[in-house]
Amino acid sequence: MADIVLQAKKINKYFNDPVRVQVLNEIDFAIHQGEFVAITGKSGCGKSTLLYILSTMDTDYEGELWIDGEIMRDKTEAELAHIRNEKIGFVFQFHYLLNEFSVLKNVMLPGLKLGKLSEAEVEHRAMEHLTKLDIQSLALKKANQLSGGEKQRVAIARALINDPIIIMGDEPTGNLDKKNSDIVFGIFKQLASEAKQTLLIVTHDQSFANNTNRIIEMEDGRVISS
Repeated sequence: MADIVLQAKKINKYFNDPVRVQVLNEIDFAIHQGEFVAITGKSGCGKSTLLYILSTMDTDYEGELWIDGEIMRDKTEAELAHIRNEKIGFVFQFHYLLNEFSVLKNVMLPGLKLGKLSEAEVEHRAMEHLTKLDIQSLALKKANQLSGGEKQRVAIARALINDPIIIMGDEPTGNLDKKNSDIVFGIFKQLASEAKQTLLIVTHDQSFANNTNRIIEMEDGRVISS
């Protein structure tokens, strides 16, 4: 189907430390454009391991990963890095902002790295995203001057800068209080419903998951419902 953004086909993953242990078993699902999907399951069930594979950061697996109709197998590290920068936006539990840079520059960095637009165009786009997230007043502040909730909103703006086909999150509300968790969830919900942005979020927060469009539940390295 044309609107499939990401597809995992029979993905298996093993750790060899020191004996061979299977940590992902026959993972099989597709994500469609505009879906807001949560991956849930107990600690150690393989959620984050799977996300690293789906984001192309881990290439040591069996099976197939398709992103935007293209198989990721046999791509060079440089090709995968370009795909990550152009097609995937990342929002982690820890925001990974660079403290020595302003908020505006942090948001601009992936756009400058991609090199498709001029610096002025990237800056304009960054300000648009900061304005949409109601944090335009923070643009010239240093990242270390922000609260946790503000930092996470900056991380979302940064994830959006290259118009990715999918945003992936690993516990993006894990470090936030309820008020800020609700704000971040509301942003994600709005992105999915209004901008048709595709989101795939790993979360322990069941109330967060219950309010997404779809839950992929994992147990012992398997998908038990999707």
